[in-house]
Amino acid sequence: MAENMKTAIPKKRHKHYSAGTVVWTILKYFSLIFCAFVALVPLYSCFITSFKTDTEYQTTNVMTLPKSFANFSNYVDAFTKANMGRAFINSAIILVFVLLGSIIVGTQLAYALNRFKFPGNALVRNLFLFATLLPGIAMQVTVYKIMMQLHFINHLYGYIIMSMGTDIISIYIFIQYMENISVSLDESAIIDGASYFQIYWKIMLPLLKPAIVTSMILKGVGTYNEYYASNMYLQDKRKVGVVATALYTFTGPTGSQYNLIDAGVIISLLPALIVFIIFQKQIYSGITAGAVKG
Repeated sequence: MAENMKTAIPKKRHKHYSAGTVVWTILKYFSLIFCAFVALVPLYSCFITSFKTDTEYQTTNVMTLPKSFANFSNYVDAFTKANMGRAFINSAIILVFVLLGSIIVGTQLAYALNRFKFPGNALVRNLFLFATLLPGIAMQVTVYKIMMQLHFINHLYGYIIMSMGTDIISIYIFIQYMENISVSLDESAIIDGASYFQIYWKIMLPLLKPAIVTSMILKGVGTYNEYYASNMYLQDKRKVGVVATALYTFTGPTGSQYNLIDAGVIISLLPALIVFIIFQKQIYSGITAGAVKG
């Protein structure tokens, strides 16, 4: 009986991997480690430099630890001298209005292009595609002249209107997502007496939530980090400066105070980190759902 039980127990088989699989696995994990290293080392250097005094920064390399991590004077100087309090307020105002405007305009335009077949529909889509091929820097001369004639320079509302311009990438994200929403929902709503605006507001907009989250991340990060446009159109840094331009207070022809700049960089990262920690569940679910639908 004991012998039969021994023979009934299957032997554990060892899984054999081919040489190609082993090499691919090694390369995959090596690339991940390398990318993490490339991304984290500058942040680490920035963090430790933010605690260094002027003398320490001038006499040590960027990877040398500071004498004390309790030196918060750089953070205080960066926040006060660069007027970062005003810069955060201005950036928050710009972000709120730009994101709201871009989402409303983008979703409505995508709804019109996806749900209505009218003469010129394909032409409009192709023009949007053509616009993505134009270098943004080449358009700034014309845009700057328009902004100057409308007296939008050095005004937050002017910069918001300019930044609120149609985000072509977001429009294509919305259109692609709408392709997976059945037209029968629109037809059922029309039979029940709903208007086109009600269909958009009560049906399409809630269903576009994952695509909206993806668009908000792309647009929000781009707007928050935009330096070129904000430096050109918001020239009065004390009144209408934003986070992206505030840190350039510590640069000059005789040199730059990189310990203060690094402290300002860490301060500017905190709002994004807090937002990510609070809304990480919504962000992950939105991106995942958008990827599945797309």
